[in-house]
Amino acid sequence: MKHITVFAALAALSVSAYSAPSISIGALYEYLEPGKSTLLKRVRNGGDSTAFVKVSVNEIVYEGDAPPTEKPVQPVVHGKGHQANTLVASPARLIVPAGGMQATRLLAMGERDKERYFRVRFSPVMPEQGDDFGVSAEQAEQYKESLSAGFNILAGYGAVMVVRPAKVHYQTELQDGATTYTVHNKGNSIIVLDGFRDCKTVGSECATPTISHVLPQRSRVFEKEAGHHYRFELVEGDRKRAVEFGK
Repeated sequence: MKHITVFAALAALSVSAYSAPSISIGALYEYLEPGKSTLLKRVRNGGDSTAFVKVSVNEIVYEGDAPPTEKPVQPVVHGKGHQANTLVASPARLIVPAGGMQATRLLAMGERDKERYFRVRFSPVMPEQGDDFGVSAEQAEQYKESLSAGFNILAGYGAVMVVRPAKVHYQTELQDGATTYTVHNKGNSIIVLDGFRDCKTVGSECATPTISHVLPQRSRVFEKEAGHHYRFELVEGDRKRAVEFGK
């Protein structure tokens, strides 16, 4: 059945001599709440050519004030009653037809003693024989020839997966100073400052809204400008509240 599906997807490429895949993955941030271990991530292809998508996972590691680093996830450990603290994508290879959708399941394994962060990349690739897509050398060559002339860069996307700890504790403190406004995250899970807007008090001229994430035991400082009004929505898991300040 797999080979029939692959053949049908490749056969559809002959409809257009010049085509290209174009994938989208929806939200760029996903949150795995306590009590849940899996999340379904959908990949859509809005292009006019089949997309062969490789899914890879890296763990994002924060140490002190140093910039975050990424490392490949630990392999799953079987036996002795435990699993590695990791995130698994299954399947890790997706064949998404033009105008269609496929999904991969993200499974968090191991202890949830602290919050962990993962970058899940969805990368369209040129299929090759023996790379788990189940295509022959002839089918792979047919696919390459079907793409638009000069089209050799397949755009991929990455999503950040936040795996919250088993017991989440939110403790956000807001400090309104003379020239700054500080959001302290003293809890053990990431918080979101959604739709932050900087507006002039007189009139309605506002900057483009932005979104910020504040890691546990870290702070976000906003510089205040005279005559400006600021507001955002503080998101703590499924709890939301509006925050406003000005100078």
